[in-house]
Amino acid sequence: MLSNEAEQIRQMLEEQNYVADPGVVMSVYLAKTLHKPLLIEGPAGVGKTEIAKVLAKALQTDLIRLQCYEGLDANMALYEWNYQRQLLHIKLEEGSEKSLQEREETIFSEEFLLKRPLLQAITHPKSPVLLIDELDRSDEEFESFLLEILSEWQITIPEIGSIRAKEKPYVILTSNRTRELSDAVRRRCFYLWMDYPEYEKELAIVRSKVPEIDLLLAEQICVFMELIRKQKLEKIPGVAETLDWARALVALHQDHLDPEIVEATLGIVFKDRIDVEHVKNSLTDFFEKVGVKIKELPVE
Repeated sequence: MLSNEAEQIRQMLEEQNYVADPGVVMSVYLAKTLHKPLLIEGPAGVGKTEIAKVLAKALQTDLIRLQCYEGLDANMALYEWNYQRQLLHIKLEEGSEKSLQEREETIFSEEFLLKRPLLQAITHPKSPVLLIDELDRSDEEFESFLLEILSEWQITIPEIGSIRAKEKPYVILTSNRTRELSDAVRRRCFYLWMDYPEYEKELAIVRSKVPEIDLLLAEQICVFMELIRKQKLEKIPGVAETLDWARALVALHQDHLDPEIVEATLGIVFKDRIDVEHVKNSLTDFFEKVGVKIKELPVE
């Protein structure tokens, strides 16, 4: 049973049309209350990033996103000097009576600083939600650099000095497990594993995100997706693909799964040619199983 405070978090998420189970609610509540980073791992497309977006809306604060990739370095994540603007200012100052020290102090000031996501989060006037997305795609060197920032929430810019966060951000880190993150990162975070949702949860998500959908169609889609994820596929579709497919079928004025329409829209759900061919060749079997499963479902 959730505490009153945790229940408020659940309601906040629900108001943003996010269907959260007790594990998600408790993790978000504790991360928010204790101002501890929350590391969320799981397959792509299960709603990890969405938690940060919804939390920012629920808290009525800004979402600052750092998208990780191979080769990401401190400059792109933290700050850079606006060299072009500095050169322009130096040109304009030619002939000025200011001393060299005064000129240097001017061009190496916050006015000429390009704030990247981490510095933006540190200097934000109100605690933002900082999303460090797909950390597993970055290099181990960047992961080590990040540890210091997450521990101290302070950075030192040689030309300016130390800048410490006045309002600590709420931090969400996500990983698709393309590589193992270090124990050092894990120790500094609360941990949440998100898997593909059960049928009932996915149905609730579809009906929340696509309220105009016919109930039978929503049930058939969710049963279909449940069966699909048991197959050996190159890329298993996530909730994002389920929602895209549901919206597409509604736009096509469908109230149930039609074999011809399903075959024509497989590219919405599957992003690999081999997967599309595999499912296309097995559609008859899938439809039989969907029919059986639907008959087993409780009547609302």
